[in-house]
Amino acid sequence: MVYSAQSFTLLGFLVLFVIQKPAFSQSKVDSSARDFSIQLTTMREGYDGKFCWVHARTGMIPTRRDSDPIMVMTSQKLQLSGSDVFYALHTAYSSNAGIVWSPLTPQDPFTRRKVGKDQEETVCDFTPQWHEATQKLLGIGQTVRYQDNRVMHIRPRATAYSVYDPETHSWDAWQTLKMPNEPRFKSSGAGSVQRWDLKNGEVLLPVYFKEPEATQYSVTVCRCEFDGKQLRYLEHGDELTIDNKRGLYEPSLVKHQDRFFLTLRNDDAGYVATSEDGLHFTQPQPWCFDDGTRLGNYNTQQHWISNSHGLYLIYTRKGADNDHVFRHRAPLFIARVDPERRVVERATEKILVPERGARLGNFGVTRVSPDEFWITVTEWMQTWGPDIIIPPDNPRGANNRIYIAKLKWSQP
Repeated sequence: MVYSAQSFTLLGFLVLFVIQKPAFSQSKVDSSARDFSIQLTTMREGYDGKFCWVHARTGMIPTRRDSDPIMVMTSQKLQLSGSDVFYALHTAYSSNAGIVWSPLTPQDPFTRRKVGKDQEETVCDFTPQWHEATQKLLGIGQTVRYQDNRVMHIRPRATAYSVYDPETHSWDAWQTLKMPNEPRFKSSGAGSVQRWDLKNGEVLLPVYFKEPEATQYSVTVCRCEFDGKQLRYLEHGDELTIDNKRGLYEPSLVKHQDRFFLTLRNDDAGYVATSEDGLHFTQPQPWCFDDGTRLGNYNTQQHWISNSHGLYLIYTRKGADNDHVFRHRAPLFIARVDPERRVVERATEKILVPERGARLGNFGVTRVSPDEFWITVTEWMQTWGPDIIIPPDNPRGANNRIYIAKLKWSQP
């Protein structure tokens, strides 16, 4: 049975997730790393075994002091019988801190469009984020092209973006970011990335790119300007990759104190690099715990939280009694990062979203205030083959839930 967002929230299915004690104690960690609560809520659940919601992420529109901000969620449906077969972006909104949500409504500009014989194109891996300088909610993702409803192996790809209209609760027609006219940028996208907006309104946007026929991706950060309507490329920084399988991709950027931190996906391990200016980076190094062992994240994204309480990484990993989960993409963890050593402090690791058999690897981070962040993630109802579909009635209880984990730090 599929339930509406309103019925779930009004019935009070609000779960206060009990924070687990760390499983390890090799590191001595200051108490501020533990001074946040995790409140786990379910925005909706239920699905038909044929399609499921994926790529759920939330953006925030600030409002007057005496009212809650408007929270805007985006998600899209996936055809479970295929691989990355996405359909039009949908959106929902809440004006009372996520207690009640509007229905997820299809966005007409994101309906698949014909681009050639037997070919269609849409936008996926979309992330909405408030742009303070223009007072606009700017969403960024990437294009994906299909032939006979299969992702084309060799295809052009571009960064796609759109602006949200809070009056109509809809997204404008999407546009693409114009990159330098060079072969290596013919397949270039900002799918599932975390960007950083500078105080002058410029956008530091990490992208990954390659020639369409190539296998290995590189990552760079583009400095862009945004005037409230159009996003324009100005320059890009170092081009980072490693000579391993598909290279580096799905980057996410954050600024913590006076440095930028970039986390990157690779088929065998997650990587991290740092920068003074957000464009020129150190050599990427594999993510490790502070005891020297590998983090265990691989072939999926990671994202950041940075505030006065510390720098935090959100990730999935091996070694959590989760071999049955596709690419070990659940549970979803958070831990504090030592910014000097660029390692994860093992003793601070906590579970943000529990594992119920479905992957949780595609998620988004929303800054609500300096002391409150939301992590939005969907149970992706595919698993290891040959039968890749997790049925609605499954023993571990996955049900295509859209979770919002609300992290709140206590005041010093």
